[in-house]
Amino acid sequence: MQLHLVDAFTSSPFTGNPAGVCLTDADDAAWMQAVAAEVNVSETAFVDLSTLAVTGEVGLRWFTPTVEVEICGHATLASAHVLFEQGLATSPIAFRTASGVLLAEALPGGGIQLDFPVDEPVSALPDGHMADEFADALGAAVVELARCRYDILVEIPSAEEVRDLEPDLSVLRAASGRGVIVTARAADNAGPGAPDFVSRFFAPAVGIDEDPVTGSAHCCLAPYWAKRLGRERLVGAQLSPRGGEVGVELAGDRVYLRGDAVTVSRGELVAAATRL
Repeated sequence: MQLHLVDAFTSSPFTGNPAGVCLTDADDAAWMQAVAAEVNVSETAFVDLSTLAVTGEVGLRWFTPTVEVEICGHATLASAHVLFEQGLATSPIAFRTASGVLLAEALPGGGIQLDFPVDEPVSALPDGHMADEFADALGAAVVELARCRYDILVEIPSAEEVRDLEPDLSVLRAASGRGVIVTARAADNAGPGAPDFVSRFFAPAVGIDEDPVTGSAHCCLAPYWAKRLGRERLVGAQLSPRGGEVGVELAGDRVYLRGDAVTVSRGELVAAATRL
């Protein structure tokens, strides 16, 4: 079984968000979870090519070091990158996932576009939590709180404050949902090609204190900032220490996520499911 390590939403090795990509037709969730814990990056994707010739779809599952998740942007981008790079599938790829069929398309000018469902944020406090609780945990004033399907979105006043966050993870761990997206409008004096908004993503509840670049969070960030900035095509910068950028475009109830990826390593996984 091939095992790749890919940095997603970047074109430079050792930046962006690393993802494991395992090519296997195994269907053993306990084994997949053990592999993901061993790889120990935010998500490891398991790609099943066995159905491609029959159904035209590729099976895809994602695991953090501690749990299986329903959706993941950067590991989907990494999986498509590996299949294109190895000549194992042609564009577009239809991934069969727990979140339905997700498409990945190689862009003519380089990079990959993902077709994901929009996650429309709803302005509301998470159940059992107060705005002051998030302000104290983040050390920043809360401009707005919203609930997404998987996450809680918190807008704070400035991009600089997003960059400098040192949150109390114990509070965020107790928050309902997968994780907490902290976001702000990008600096007004930025030059051409600069991002429109910034974010960071904390998900200690699923074993990820901070995710470097979170594609699926941009399914919620895209409609949130499109309404505020009056444009449906935007660029988000995730200001984690590794950093990365995600291009977004709203298309009805779908959102296109665009980014690059680079393979850092590839090898053979010899610990088969039947040996555990």
